[in-house]
Amino acid sequence: MDINEFIVQVALPEHRVFAEQIVTEMAESAKARGTGIAKRSPDYVANKMQEGKAVIAFHKDGRWAGFCYIETWSHGQFVANSGLIVSPEFRKAGLAHAIKEKVFELSRALYPKAKIFGLTTGLAVMKINSDLGYEPVTYSELTQDEEFWKGCQSCVNFEILKMKERKNCMCTAMLYDPATQKHDAAKKFAEELQKKPKLYERFMRIKQRLVVKPKPKSGLKVLMFLFTLLFNK
Repeated sequence: MDINEFIVQVALPEHRVFAEQIVTEMAESAKARGTGIAKRSPDYVANKMQEGKAVIAFHKDGRWAGFCYIETWSHGQFVANSGLIVSPEFRKAGLAHAIKEKVFELSRALYPKAKIFGLTTGLAVMKINSDLGYEPVTYSELTQDEEFWKGCQSCVNFEILKMKERKNCMCTAMLYDPATQKHDAAKKFAEELQKKPKLYERFMRIKQRLVVKPKPKSGLKVLMFLFTLLFNK
């Protein structure tokens, strides 16, 4: 199975019939990973399709294969590509990358001046984001919109986020800023992730130990310095 067997497109209003299946798979996937997501209702997902702010994928035989949607925060200054999900039967075919690329293009078209950001614990998503020009950043560089952070309440790590006063958590924050010219550096970072996955795993283990301490001596800036140091060896 390869990416040529799929159609990745901007979702249409008639695709709302897949909303229930999509939110169910989102919840099941989060449960399997042991993480949380901002829970969305089928009506919420259907509304994103109605607004033209979502991307959906189908296998060429018509089966639903994947989905992602756009959210805006801080009066449109920030955009998040949220709810990325690929049906289990179609994983490992490059579909997640194709969906992320399509929703990224849609975000840039709809909100050309907005900063696009995401929070992730997954190496695969970090690689995709880096390919698109995202860079790791501190939490302070993300939207401070309270509605966005409320979405973290369903995550198993929410108590850690609260304890750290929203300055750090288990997720790595990544940001694409259209006003900067750092995107070549981000792509180089993606190449390093591809070549040195074990170093990323090492970084995440160190980060976990530091983050869960009640009063860590070092903050997220130290973590980011460590991340940079590891990937420039």
